[in-house]
Amino acid sequence: MKKLFGNTEVAFATKTDSELERAYFLFKMIQNEPLVRIGTAVTNFALNARLPVERLIRSTVFDHFCGGVTEENCIPTIEKMYSKNVHSVLDYSVEGKESEDQFDSALTKILKIIDFAKEKNSVPFAVFKPTGFGRIALYEKIGKDEPLTAEEHKEWKNVLERFHKVCKLAHKRDVPLLIDAEESWMQDAADDLIEEMMFIYNKDKAIVYNTLQMYRHDRMKYLKELYNRATKEGFHIGMKIVRGAYMEKERERAEDKGYISPICIDKNATDENYNAALTFMSKCKNVAIFAGTHNEESSYYMMELAKKEKLKVDDPKLWFGQLYGMSDHISFNLAKDGYNIAKYLPFGPVRDVMPYLIRRAEENTSVAGQTSRELNLLKTERKRRKV
Repeated sequence: MKKLFGNTEVAFATKTDSELERAYFLFKMIQNEPLVRIGTAVTNFALNARLPVERLIRSTVFDHFCGGVTEENCIPTIEKMYSKNVHSVLDYSVEGKESEDQFDSALTKILKIIDFAKEKNSVPFAVFKPTGFGRIALYEKIGKDEPLTAEEHKEWKNVLERFHKVCKLAHKRDVPLLIDAEESWMQDAADDLIEEMMFIYNKDKAIVYNTLQMYRHDRMKYLKELYNRATKEGFHIGMKIVRGAYMEKERERAEDKGYISPICIDKNATDENYNAALTFMSKCKNVAIFAGTHNEESSYYMMELAKKEKLKVDDPKLWFGQLYGMSDHISFNLAKDGYNIAKYLPFGPVRDVMPYLIRRAEENTSVAGQTSRELNLLKTERKRRKV
């Protein structure tokens, strides 16, 4: 298969010279792990102390990794990427909320995004996190089948209603809905709930998508069991496949509480697990795939599987996805070759989106080679533009 991802002219076609320089500066900073730790601590302190740092954050890390404060703010970025056939998934990246009012507010926002997506070919999916609609501790308790208080029963009823409202509207508007995976200790309850939504709303095709974090060694077993149930009960599966975003937290918790870590023994095992999921799903007729990856080899692997299984590059049951601000060499080069590509485009108030931004910085620092790869690509494009 021809190698696509080295073309930096295509990768950074939508970036101005100043945006290219900002990206280079940011990844140089992120490459320094102690600096990331210090910067995170200082940023959190400044925000908690209500110091006037939002403008600085907005003009640097926020504008690189986020589309804006509101969905309307994101429109110029959405349109610019769509001019190169790269779609957007509007991700309301406000995390860590705990109150019913905040969950209702998130529900209103996601319903609005579904309507927004219906009107724009450039926005093919909507997305939300389960903990956007309920407390993580409640999911954990449900997953362990522990008795609930009367108040918790009421809370869970509200969670169910929120899920049904978004899935019902997504089905009505014909807008596929990605539901992100989170920490393993709350995921069992989320999986059961999402499967219930699939049974109801995925009768004709995949509208509701779950997410599998393949750094978990139990996910292939779950996928095969889900496929068997879907085949027996007559519903389609939508599945986003990622490697995962909570590895350090998962390992620390397992060690602290004395149970076997759900994380694969090493990166190679994770890579094999990820590709095994792609292989399995590519052979299934009632499964739609959203391959979320910043890994070049996994992207090539999925392309080979599509060719082998005679899937067209623009088959609506096959999408590739990356995060905005990262791996443009994969996104834009795949799009140029006709594949379905969607960038997760986070948005929300600067203060509320900071947990997401901090995770992005930490991820780029901890994933071997990722930051150096971004820097090398940016260096190549800077040099090309100066010739």
